[in-house]
Amino acid sequence: MTSHLVSVITPCYNAADYIADTIESVLAQTYRNWEMIIIDDCSSDKSSEIILSYAEKDGRIHYLKTDSPSGSPSRPRNIGLEHAKGEYIAMLDSDDIWLPSKLEEQLDFISNNGYDFVYSCYEKISHDGVRSGRIIRTKSSADYQDLLKSDEIPCLTALFRSDVIGDVRFVHEEKEDYIFWLGILKKGITAHNTGIVHALYRLSKNSRSSDKVKMFKSQWNVIHNIEGVNFFKATYCMAIYAFKGIAKRLR
Repeated sequence: MTSHLVSVITPCYNAADYIADTIESVLAQTYRNWEMIIIDDCSSDKSSEIILSYAEKDGRIHYLKTDSPSGSPSRPRNIGLEHAKGEYIAMLDSDDIWLPSKLEEQLDFISNNGYDFVYSCYEKISHDGVRSGRIIRTKSSADYQDLLKSDEIPCLTALFRSDVIGDVRFVHEEKEDYIFWLGILKKGITAHNTGIVHALYRLSKNSRSSDKVKMFKSQWNVIHNIEGVNFFKATYCMAIYAFKGIAKRLR
């Protein structure tokens, strides 16, 4: 496989408890041609010290910082996109972990099939890093219409060609990563699942996903208000979203 540069974009805010594990999981990748762009959203803990200590040791790790706290991953991620030099982009939040073969196997999957966008399954871990064995699997592929019914693309597993982004950027809204995927797939692109567990998703005590009612309202806002789906189709999509949400909680 040709060695393409992968830009790993990691927004960070007060992640001193986890960011070292996240960086270590990238350093442990069997695929070596990557750059990790970590954008500190004015953390008040020791996140910056930890990140800079790694950046001093490995030139592939780059530390950037916002000029003021933005209160969301959107602006840091957009800064990361502006600085990314890779042919491929991968997203990794500052408390999540990749398994060692993640990039290598995903790039093989893209190359062997001629895809532009791939994602994978993941396992949930506790806030202190204990693996649960709870595997989250989503659809084998997802186009724009599929994504309106449910966000099938786990952000920590996404890998896509940088040239599919165009003018799509993260917006300062709830479910900003979901809106970003919709913007890309709306162009006619289909994302494909490797079917392999490639990452560990940390369940944070302060996770935004803990408020299910708020998530439901945010989903409606994305589908009906932002994407402009009519009321009846949006209601149908929401019914499927609710069913899948209940099924996911049982796993």
